[in-house]
Amino acid sequence: MLNSLTAKQTAYLIAAVLFATIAGAWIFQFMGYEPCDLCYKQRWGYYVGIPLALATGFAGPRALKPGLYLLALILAANAIFGVYHSGVEWKWWEGPTTCGAGGLSGGLPDLSKPAVLCNEAAIRILGLSLAGWNAVISAALCALALMGARKS
Repeated sequence: MLNSLTAKQTAYLIAAVLFATIAGAWIFQFMGYEPCDLCYKQRWGYYVGIPLALATGFAGPRALKPGLYLLALILAANAIFGVYHSGVEWKWWEGPTTCGAGGLSGGLPDLSKPAVLCNEAAIRILGLSLAGWNAVISAALCALALMGARKS
């Protein structure tokens, strides 16, 4: 089925999956699963990827290939960042010092809110934290973007 998608359809599908994923993160946050500093930073891939995927789909045929390759690069970086954050949660390596003070990096901690630690997964679904799922989804969309770019 994915092989039958055009490059333009691939860009739109990527935008839709990115939006659904970030909407899911917002829903979990609304339900009380507060994101940590690394979680917030992982969201930038979505905030950049959604408009880029839409712009790539709306653009002319000459912009499809470069747009999909740029999306693949952003998604690969986001997947790597998700693996890094998952490793911090599994205690495979240390996270940054900004994870655990209850505030965002560079600022003073907000003492009115409980500290959100980057090395503790707020929730695990089928054994993976949300950071782990970010890595899986971003890697899959990266592969999809590369397939779409090769078709254009």
